Amino acid sequence: MRRTVAYAAIGATVLAAGVLAGMPSSATPDHGRGFGQATLTAFAALPAETFVSASDPSGAALGTTPVNGVVPPFADQPVQGFSGIVRNGDGTFEVLSDNGYGTKANSGDFVLRIHRIAPDFGQGAVDVLGGVNLTDPNRKVPFALTRPDRVLTGSDFDVESIVRAADGSYWIGDEFGPYLLHFDRAGRLLAPPVPLPGVFAPENPAGTPNLGGSKGYEGLAISPDRRTLYALLEGTVAGDAAGTLRLNEFDLGSGAYTGKRWTYQLDQPNHAIGDLTAVDKDRFLVIERDGGQGVDAKVKKVYLLDKRDRDRDGKLDKVLVADLVNLANPRRVGGFADPFTFPFQTIEDVVVLDDRTLGVLNDNNFPFSSGRTPGKPDNNEFITIRLTDRLHADPRVLR
Repeated sequence: MRRTVAYAAIGATVLAAGVLAGMPSSATPDHGRGFGQATLTAFAALPAETFVSASDPSGAALGTTPVNGVVPPFADQPVQGFSGIVRNGDGTFEVLSDNGYGTKANSGDFVLRIHRIAPDFGQGAVDVLGGVNLTDPNRKVPFALTRPDRVLTGSDFDVESIVRAADGSYWIGDEFGPYLLHFDRAGRLLAPPVPLPGVFAPENPAGTPNLGGSKGYEGLAISPDRRTLYALLEGTVAGDAAGTLRLNEFDLGSGAYTGKRWTYQLDQPNHAIGDLTAVDKDRFLVIERDGGQGVDAKVKKVYLLDKRDRDRDGKLDKVLVADLVNLANPRRVGGFADPFTFPFQTIEDVVVLDDRTLGVLNDNNFPFSSGRTPGKPDNNEFITIRLTDRLHADPRVLR
């Protein structure tokens, strides 16, 4: 059933303390071997066929052949592709739609947008409360845009990660440059896209490509003091060791890269990362995944990273925090079996809710992904998971 969202005023906090109540704590784990099995504590879903009310048509380049039972094109913009998340202080979240339908060529009528959502875990639902389109009214983008009204589309940028700065503005990581993009609270671009020196995706006209397509800034974190960005590529730069990803430091005060860089080692070269978020000034959570969905989803993991490199191997230390295809579910949350699996091709959102609770969301790639039920488009699912040990996060991250 097609669901059209009528935007409502933002309500009170929906993450009730009882929903996030913890499971019994185990002994402190050996962090060299990872935490124990995390537990599913809450589940909510936004139906796949959810659209922005009275918006522009979308999906014309997809043709008219049904995809997972859904027939394109669409009369409105789908609310899909949750590729980044920002926590608000009232139980709502900002989530970022990515470039639309997977490529620059087929996403010219998909409007880039930040949606505000509110999970209602008691009802198992997600409400869409509003949002803003990303635009460039002041002509900061130096190349031609798809739309003459300078509303940004998936043919202009592939936005995959988002953080909020101290002044309420947004920094967004893009894959086509890769670029860092700075928007105000209304979604207006504030400055020209900031390229990563010496790195060029195939969509970047400024240099010879040395990074694979759709392998730019998949992860973006902001330090607890809101002064520094950490931007993680999804792919390996040509000439770097196989399966290594660059984590780049960007100073918000000067508006420039500092030149500091760390290396993240994928478990396998064919894996990818899905999101990055700060735990404190030295540590981050990252999602690492394979490309499988459904029964083929084998690697969907959340790691705790430490840039201090205590084992001195030249790479970010990583400790397993949660295996998303093997979550304990003794209470049968959401009506699912024990263990619970999050079997999606792309899982691109992780957010710290308290010192032992994480929120995790998938990118449903509407209408293409069908990891939950073969032949049906995936919903956007929002789960909370309880870790077996505390993160000891910076208190500013928990606000």
